[in-house]
Amino acid sequence: MSLYKYSFWDVLMHSFSAEVWAQVLPAISETMYMVGVSSVFVLVFGIILGLVLVMTSKEGLVPCNIVHTILGAVINCFRSLPQVIIIIVMLPVARALVGKSYGSNACIISLVASCVPLFARLVESSLLEIDKGKIEAAKAMGSGNMRILFTIMVPETLPSLIRAFTNAVVIVISMTALAGSFGAGGIGYIAVTYGYTRFQHDLLFATIIVLIVIVQAVQIVGDTFSKIILKKRHLI
Repeated sequence: MSLYKYSFWDVLMHSFSAEVWAQVLPAISETMYMVGVSSVFVLVFGIILGLVLVMTSKEGLVPCNIVHTILGAVINCFRSLPQVIIIIVMLPVARALVGKSYGSNACIISLVASCVPLFARLVESSLLEIDKGKIEAAKAMGSGNMRILFTIMVPETLPSLIRAFTNAVVIVISMTALAGSFGAGGIGYIAVTYGYTRFQHDLLFATIIVLIVIVQAVQIVGDTFSKIILKKRHLI
């Protein structure tokens, strides 16, 4: 149903019909697959890069200006590029790795390339907020760098890291919708191909509802885990 032929209310009501959701439900599974796999890679590589940035900084546990400068420059280069450009740039890489430049698996590569640098910077910001006195006290007690990192720095900033990862997942979700324009499938493909190109606005409304629900669910889960940790520490 199109808004050019029917009223807004009629189109909105039809967006909840079985006919519409028969097309939307398979796309939801594709989107959740892309978001799930991409989020795992973003979490792992983002934390690793964030830890390296913090540890090799001038005041870090293992200062190394060369590593810190080069890694920071590479991360900033990726962060400088809009998501659309990153998707286009990563198409040849996706073709080389998965054999094609379209589909869910190809999209995951673009999602990871776009969101890992962002999450790495969020991890760095969270870790830099820790009280330097705690680190100095741990050094005075003879704790090694790895022990300080994984028993003081990461646990102390865990609520902040959870919130940062939640934001990263939300960005991954929004980017899957954008990647639908490039044949990635999922909700974005439905919204662009049917909702925009073919003026089937009931399908467009359905995809909007799905995206809102998914993002709200992710945000609630992230906030809940963060608050649980803060309550256990009697900080709220």
